[in-house]
Amino acid sequence: MQELNTSEDRILRFLKFRGIQTTAVIARHLKMTLPGARKHLASLFQAKLVSFSDESGKVGRPRRSWQLTPLADKRFPDSHAALTLEMIASIRTVFGEAGLDQLISSREGETEGRYRTALAGLRDTAKKVAKLAELRSEEGYMADWQVLSDGSWILAENHCPICIAARICQGFCRSELSVFRAVLGPEVTVERVEHILAGARRCAYRIAAK
Repeated sequence: MQELNTSEDRILRFLKFRGIQTTAVIARHLKMTLPGARKHLASLFQAKLVSFSDESGKVGRPRRSWQLTPLADKRFPDSHAALTLEMIASIRTVFGEAGLDQLISSREGETEGRYRTALAGLRDTAKKVAKLAELRSEEGYMADWQVLSDGSWILAENHCPICIAARICQGFCRSELSVFRAVLGPEVTVERVEHILAGARRCAYRIAAK
């Protein structure tokens, strides 16, 4: 796999968090010159880690927008090793769907307990969401959060380190939503509004006061 310099790694991370972006936005956000950004993007394009589309304007060169390719996902954390397709298939064969559900429920309980401990003492929902994003990032989900104009919050996971396992067993996704609802408490609603398995670039949850 081709070695990247620090600037190119920063570009990949920025696109992972923000999705499709123009060259100008990338340069401004990462405090690069436009020629410098174009040089790094050209290197990433040559490595097949980014692709682009051009939008013609009235004057000047077309506005170029960049996004990650599927190959770029290999640059980000992947912790699904213990949940290989073969293991899940074996659990289904030996214990059936009930056994697999029991495994997911056990994992859900352990995760919920760990998160409850970490969020203990936090009364403000924003602080809870921020802490949850921090915990998820530590687990490889590259999570961030923001406040929306209506006062609700978005918790976004820009990477799924167990995506391959989740694709053949969506109980993991249902479990994730259940854990978030449990640890954030009955004062809020939690709704998944973007889903990687449905074709979105990330998983995102809208959290709103009841």
